[in-house]
Amino acid sequence: MQLLPGKVAAARIAGILHPKYQVHGYSVHLTARKISAVDPTGQIDFGGSEYVAAGRMEVAPQRLRLEDRYQWWDLGRGSYFVECNETLNLAEDEIALIEPEDRLLRAGASHVASFVRGHLAPVELLLEVSTARLRVKENARLARVRLFRITGDQETIRGFRTPKPQKPKRTERKKAARR
Repeated sequence: MQLLPGKVAAARIAGILHPKYQVHGYSVHLTARKISAVDPTGQIDFGGSEYVAAGRMEVAPQRLRLEDRYQWWDLGRGSYFVECNETLNLAEDEIALIEPEDRLLRAGASHVASFVRGHLAPVELLLEVSTARLRVKENARLARVRLFRITGDQETIRGFRTPKPQKPKRTERKKAARR
């Protein structure tokens, strides 16, 4: 895999608010558009016929000060879905790593780092707030995307490789020849 520059990654990301602040040497920031609390019940089974996604309850942002241009979400400890302003549209030979922004970690929250492929519209994160309280401003930078080009043959790029038949070991060939 080859890590691609931020400018190349930005060409695969729609909805970037401020390229000057979001596009970096080898990454692009993702920003918060909407936050929803997780309804406490989801359901998953082996076959998928009884799968039920956890519900979402949108959290309304509040103005902290009258002069504020953007509002804030006031989040307590727990899990939240974050919908980002950005969408990804990756080529077949590309894979993106979405990881938490360092400042998010230092503020006491995180989301799982994950590899994604294809088209994500919009990008969604499952945010875990570990502190008693976290304030998130509208359009806050919560995650980074790092884009990689997968190198190799077409089967590897598509995500699978057909195993090649192995030659029998020399001793096995000798035994077979004696029979």
